[in-house]
Amino acid sequence: MDELALAKELAEIGAEISMRHYSPEVHTSVKKDGSIVTIADREIEKAMRRRINEVFPDHAILGEEGGLEGDPSSPMWILDPIDGTNNYASGIPVFGNLIALRVEGRMEVGVINAPALGELYEAARGGGAFMNGQRIQVSEISSMTEATVCFGSYKRMLKRGYREQVENLVLSSRRDRSFGDFWGHMLVARGAVEAMAEPNLNIWDVAAVEVIVEEAGGKTSGFGGEHYPESRVLTRDQGEGSFLSTNGALHDEMVRVLGK
Repeated sequence: MDELALAKELAEIGAEISMRHYSPEVHTSVKKDGSIVTIADREIEKAMRRRINEVFPDHAILGEEGGLEGDPSSPMWILDPIDGTNNYASGIPVFGNLIALRVEGRMEVGVINAPALGELYEAARGGGAFMNGQRIQVSEISSMTEATVCFGSYKRMLKRGYREQVENLVLSSRRDRSFGDFWGHMLVARGAVEAMAEPNLNIWDVAAVEVIVEEAGGKTSGFGGEHYPESRVLTRDQGEGSFLSTNGALHDEMVRVLGK
């Protein structure tokens, strides 16, 4: 089995378990970092880890719920069993199962399944990006006055000190929207919006997104234009970084504003 095929199988596992538990009454608990977790998050990650170990026992695994397993210098699977857990627990259908494979410091495979939306995104380096089997690509808009700009959370941007930058981007763009978590970045990849910015994400939030957006012709980076720090891969306790995805044509302008 090749790596992309396994990633898609893992996405199916995540979809089946998440939809089985999907309900506003799903049991939740609060983790040490203050975020919530559901029974589905933990069950999905355990099932994914079990399957990876069956197929690629020499690969490492890093997951949001279970941390790091194996040698981080080996090929590493990076898992977010449910991205958008707050949405999931509230009955909002914008949530996804995120799977990525990192090899020698580079994200090579990314798969995102949004089962309640009926959307499966996939990409492998050099092979293009697809949604439900159809090739996707970013938009060609090159002017901010024609662009739609997304933020995962306006409140979170303000708390992180980006009030002036957000106001600048909102006032200079055609439209602004808040489509949280992975989905805003997938809207960039499929050409529906031109940029998506989030100030504080962990590596499991961005790994699959990075491959899909870039294979669709877009660009990703931190707000300052830097690559998301590789050190974030090594443990689950090294914090968060900013993350920006764009159609490429507007990337430098977004970095110029956000990187101040």
